[in-house]
Amino acid sequence: MNEEISNAQNIYLYHGLLIFGGLLIVAILIHMLYHRRSPSAIIAWILSIILIPYISVPLYLIIGLRKRKNRYKKSSLKLKNQPNDQNRCFEIYTDSTKAYESFMECIEKAKSSIYISTYIFMYDKVTKEIIKALIKKANEGVEVKILLDSLGSIILYLSQYRLRGLKKAGVEIEFFMPIFHMPFRNYINLRNHRKIYIFDNEKVISGGANLSDEYLGPVFSKKRWEDIMFLIEGSSVEQYFEIFASDWFYASDERLEFNKEKEEPQGDIYLQVVPSGPDMERDALYEALLFAIYGAKEKIYIITPYFIPNNSLIEALIIAHHKGVDVRLITPKEANHTIVNLVRSSYMRELEEAGIKIHLYNGAMLHAKAILFDDKSVVLGSVNFDNRSLFLNYEVAVFVNSLRVIEEIEMWADRLITNSSFGTKNVSDLKRVFENLMRIMAPQL
Repeated sequence: MNEEISNAQNIYLYHGLLIFGGLLIVAILIHMLYHRRSPSAIIAWILSIILIPYISVPLYLIIGLRKRKNRYKKSSLKLKNQPNDQNRCFEIYTDSTKAYESFMECIEKAKSSIYISTYIFMYDKVTKEIIKALIKKANEGVEVKILLDSLGSIILYLSQYRLRGLKKAGVEIEFFMPIFHMPFRNYINLRNHRKIYIFDNEKVISGGANLSDEYLGPVFSKKRWEDIMFLIEGSSVEQYFEIFASDWFYASDERLEFNKEKEEPQGDIYLQVVPSGPDMERDALYEALLFAIYGAKEKIYIITPYFIPNNSLIEALIIAHHKGVDVRLITPKEANHTIVNLVRSSYMRELEEAGIKIHLYNGAMLHAKAILFDDKSVVLGSVNFDNRSLFLNYEVAVFVNSLRVIEEIEMWADRLITNSSFGTKNVSDLKRVFENLMRIMAPQL
């Protein structure tokens, strides 16, 4: 009798779980339709749920939600300044040692404030020197604030005793969306990928490099990743400050004010700072890139470590090529993530079959992000040419309208091309089918 009752209970539990799972899947489908997800994203999620439901359903609840509207959502970011600000200085660093020297010099010369926001902050021989320099400035009375992404800087997040020297000196440190606190606020899929380093509200260094020996250092290393950083002096610094201040307030509940005397616009470097992410009401950066691709007349050079675009970007690039635009993709021969290599191959082959040039860089990991449009503008910053950067992460890019900067980036791109192999390698039909199948993963990457 007891065994029959137990069996009946198991049957009820089994059917209950089936009903609950079915209702959850319906709810997910309604959520995707309500938020007007793209057909490709909807199909990708549905196929994933059909094939691996026990993984895909909880995965959607963790990473499938994007621009959330609830009391824990980061407030919308709106920059006060007008676009195309005039700036008196814009320096490019494609050499990791020069980037490090400039970064350390800015710390040394800071008199009032140092604000640092980065995705990855490792604890190694390079960052130990950075920490030492920051402690010195804090002891001199300089206000130092550090904002780290808790997932990108997971090692430091889990070993915060290494930050005791900074905290003892008065340095304020916050982790963006701390993983183990406030679970309803921790959207593990929405990470702060911005790199913003502000000094005295007069200079800002930004670009693609995080803080570790892997990205920059005082001595050249063949193993160090190829990246690009830049320094700005001028009115655009305030826009970077506003982005940092918004992120800092979300992490700390402390509002920051831009303390600096207003200056008359000066200089001939015109910049437009464009943040992107869940704190933006629209996907302004994505829209700006599409507009620039369709408007290009001579050349489009894309330098990116991760190339996983959506169909609209692929079609725009192919149309540009058919119009006679010289479209080139410069990307690592081998990315640092195996799944990225698998997923990106199908998109690269599609471009190549349309006649677009694919250059696979043979040197150290190419982590730089730059997109060149004719002799009109170049886009620099933390943004990769993939769905994650364009639609999920908190990012920041800058459109630079300067012939000098454009020529400098083009010369650097040509140097990358000389150290690259041309075109993708031939693969079997089975491998090609598998690569195309991996597109299912693209909306989630």
